[in-house]
Amino acid sequence: MVAPPFVWLLLFLLLPFVLVFKISFADLKFGIPPYTSLVELKDHTLSIALHLRGYALLFSDSLYIATYLSSVKIAAITTLCCALIGYPMAYCIARSNPAVRNVLLLGVILPFWTSLLLRVYAWVGILRNDGLLNKVLLWLGLIKTPLEIYRTDLAVYIGLVYAYLPFFILPLYANLVKLDERLLEAAYDLGAKPWRAFLRVTLPLSMPGVIAGAMLVFIPAVGEYVIPEMLGGANTLMMGRVMWTEFFNNADWPMAAAITCVMVLLLLVPLALFQYNQVRQLEAERRGEP
Repeated sequence: MVAPPFVWLLLFLLLPFVLVFKISFADLKFGIPPYTSLVELKDHTLSIALHLRGYALLFSDSLYIATYLSSVKIAAITTLCCALIGYPMAYCIARSNPAVRNVLLLGVILPFWTSLLLRVYAWVGILRNDGLLNKVLLWLGLIKTPLEIYRTDLAVYIGLVYAYLPFFILPLYANLVKLDERLLEAAYDLGAKPWRAFLRVTLPLSMPGVIAGAMLVFIPAVGEYVIPEMLGGANTLMMGRVMWTEFFNNADWPMAAAITCVMVLLLLVPLALFQYNQVRQLEAERRGEP
């Protein structure tokens, strides 16, 4: 039963990453493919050449370091905004009547029926200087000059939160809807206020859903390309745009591969540590340890 998923991951995740990892140790050359071979047999001599130019440039060039930090910052702020907006929404959906709940869930899932490119392009028409938002605010008399939102970091945050908010709501809703309400009733019987019962009962029990939703938002947001390219300005530094530039504009595949490998490593190490900590906690609970 577990063989097909593992074969799928091996073919479409591990093998492509191994190829990218191999390219990251090559050197740039003009030709097809645009990188040198790592292993070469010439005159009965087998030579292996590993070039560290890409990795050395990553950790020495301030532009790449600033891009990594900017990508992590934008993804972290996006995740926080999704948590602040998505938690009340998921909680209300989980506590609503079953008939209304299905309609609310449909409203959350409905954006997936439309292409992400079209939805982001719609935000271009909303946020630009002569767009819908500024026209409405000018008509209401709330502003006198159009707001400069389009091609700024604020526009990127709006687009990212809009695009990834459902990814936070759905796993959190799945966790909250299974919450045993008798625990809250017991807390109320013991004299707990609603806010205290939420902080001591609901919030701790919903943390697995919060963490799952945060990962589903943070991980793809770090490497996002479409939204920063369409809504962000020239100063919006994100790894997705840098990788696109290195791959397609500069044709520097080794550099782009090195950027990709470091980004994957930065994402996988915290996930591995979190998974290891979760396994240890589960084992401790099974043994009855505090």
